[in-house]
Amino acid sequence: MLVYPLGIVGPWEIVLIALVVLLLFGGKKIPELMKGLGKGVKSFKEGMSEVEDEVKDIKKEIESEPDKEKPKED
Repeated sequence: MLVYPLGIVGPWEIVLIALVVLLLFGGKKIPELMKGLGKGVKSFKEGMSEVEDEVKDIKKEIESEPDKEKPKED
């Protein structure tokens, strides 16, 4: 008998969850739900990509600026 630590879902739990989802939503509604889930994941990835691009741009701007805050020593 396999014992799973708390927080890890075993194979029988996955089967049980799939059956409950099938009973609640029916076979015709599941493809629509998965399509919506896929769109949500795609939107999330696009948002993360935009944030990463902005961070890279800001980092380049900071690195390319000369040190304006340091007074020149004579």
